[in-house]
Amino acid sequence: MTEKEKQTKTARELLDDGRRRPWYVRAAVWGAVVALAGAGGWYWYASKDAGTGPSYVTETVERGNLSVTVSADGTLNPMRTVTLGSELSGIVREVNVDVNDEVVEGQTLIELDTRNLEAKVASARASLTSAKAQLAESRATLNEAELRYKRMKELNRLSEGKMPSAADLDQQQAAVKTASASVDVARAAIDDAEASLATAQTDLEKAQIKSPINGVVLARSVEPGYAVAASLQAVELLTLATDLRELELRVDVDEADIGVVKTGQTAYFTVSSYPNRRFPAELKKVAFGSTETENVVTYTTYLNVDNSDLLLRPGMTASATILTAEKSGVLLVPNSALRFTPRAEKEAPSGMSAMMMRGPHGGGTKSAKDVTQHGEAERTVYVLRNGQAVPVRVTTGLTDGARTEIVSGELAEGDAVVVDQRRAAAK
Repeated sequence: MTEKEKQTKTARELLDDGRRRPWYVRAAVWGAVVALAGAGGWYWYASKDAGTGPSYVTETVERGNLSVTVSADGTLNPMRTVTLGSELSGIVREVNVDVNDEVVEGQTLIELDTRNLEAKVASARASLTSAKAQLAESRATLNEAELRYKRMKELNRLSEGKMPSAADLDQQQAAVKTASASVDVARAAIDDAEASLATAQTDLEKAQIKSPINGVVLARSVEPGYAVAASLQAVELLTLATDLRELELRVDVDEADIGVVKTGQTAYFTVSSYPNRRFPAELKKVAFGSTETENVVTYTTYLNVDNSDLLLRPGMTASATILTAEKSGVLLVPNSALRFTPRAEKEAPSGMSAMMMRGPHGGGTKSAKDVTQHGEAERTVYVLRNGQAVPVRVTTGLTDGARTEIVSGELAEGDAVVVDQRRAAAK
């Protein structure tokens, strides 16, 4: 007789005897039968599951190079831009340059009609000449008055005060003072005339608008015959840029990434015009001030760009990648291996079956991620050994979002780390 038949016979005998026993005895017997049935079912399920163990998807631990980057978008700009205008009102007579023309510092780019300005210069010169003549006349009058006063005083001394009279002496002394004041007025008139002449000459020079830099013309908004009205502010006529063989790329870096972006880091970027080409750049500075757009905080970051071949143009939109960290010859695992947890742990049973599998004192696993004193993360990966997923504690370093550096742990190049789990088909 088999074990199962013995159990069935025993249960039947207990039931038969139970009909002749009190109700509470019969209830206890039925409870024992249910418990035995549950235990038998669990034993059958565990035996079946053990015979159909899970299969694992793995990837190989490799040694290689790792680069950590930050991505940001922005636009290309000249290193320096200058807007030229006119401080004078007038009519444009000549425009000597056009868009894309190269210019040098001091070159005359725009000329205004100067006839009125030349007339003002001539008038100022005439006024200055007149003021100088008036000064000469005033000086002569002063000299004459001083000489007459000197003679009158000498005559008064020789005549022992008899002639000329004291009143005549006072009158002549007053004439000397008047002549001296006239000289001062004439000198002031000369200063005023000289200032007027200088202003007129300056305005005449301003009629020739010259380039303040060596560069290229980016924009032109004026033609000959254009009436310039500069009563309130300087009118914008030309836009110049410094040599376009060197440009500046301004990108907006997200606040989450700005902590790892530093001056001197290298970068590359692409533009829509040349999608298959990477242009190099170097990070020059990071703005302290932030910009907030639709609750997104960014920081303007400036990169120098060599544009010797003049392929790039100001205003182009660029997608930049900044290299923030780089290591070579390090142990690497896919990030999916760090995220993997065996299904038995993720789908832990509850209730009575959990107690039967864990035991009365419970269990559980350690946290999947702890941080070391050096800021590196301690993680658990599962290595396939003899068909079993064996947990291995490792310390991770840099990550590029797809692969992560393994700093320490019982993991070696060539190990198969588990990245996924599949249930095997039932037998």
